[in-house]
Amino acid sequence: MTHPLHTSPHVTLVGAGPGDPELLTLKAVKAIASATVLLVDDLVSDAVTAHASPTARVVHVGKRGGCKSTPQAFIEKLMVQEALAGETVVRLKGGDPFIFGRGGEEVEHLQAHGVAVTVINGITAGLAGVTALGVPLTHRAHAHGVLFITGHAKQGAADSVDWAALSHTAAQAKLTLVIYMGMSGAAQLQASLLQGLSPQTPVAIIHHVSLPSQRYAVCTLAELHPTVVREQLASPSVIVVGDVLQGLAQLAQATDSPRIAHGQTR
Repeated sequence: MTHPLHTSPHVTLVGAGPGDPELLTLKAVKAIASATVLLVDDLVSDAVTAHASPTARVVHVGKRGGCKSTPQAFIEKLMVQEALAGETVVRLKGGDPFIFGRGGEEVEHLQAHGVAVTVINGITAGLAGVTALGVPLTHRAHAHGVLFITGHAKQGAADSVDWAALSHTAAQAKLTLVIYMGMSGAAQLQASLLQGLSPQTPVAIIHHVSLPSQRYAVCTLAELHPTVVREQLASPSVIVVGDVLQGLAQLAQATDSPRIAHGQTR
């Protein structure tokens, strides 16, 4: 395989979006097609990697919560190694590289080793998920802002999220909460958020965002954990909390079922 000449080593971090290949940006597609080496996250679908050159070397570096993962240090070392060898390296990440994608860590590591970095944004699951349900993240009547937050802090971190304090802030400031990686701690999450938010606050749990296998459930905050258990919802999912979901919540109540649909809704 021949490789293009580089004046300096370079890596492109590409956001692959939530899963639907039609949600890729044009810039992302061009970067994927130009790569000679693709380092691909576990949540990136085959329909996305289909845009790669048939001569590209595709390396799967799976990272999924609760499962065996490729160590982050190994991924960073591999990016540097391939870039210094003159490869056109693309690090293909689910969602957006800079929203819980460890993109910041990777940029710091690459730059520290003399490797230039370009970042191409992708549509994050927290946005795509509610859009697929026909719901906005902000609405003048219901939400003055939105907060993206992880339910899974860095292992051993002392500064874990104060969910009780956050719930009071969300209620007072009228914020929509979009929680990533919160499924394993849904019971504790529910208990903490109830300290500041009404038990009747609408909640949506969206699994496999934008994919044909997408499922979602709508309930109240008081029913968050029971709904997760009953509907057998698991990672990868996003949890959305806030009054922007009122319309969906009313529909769920009218049909007497928190599980609205399987598959994409729009």
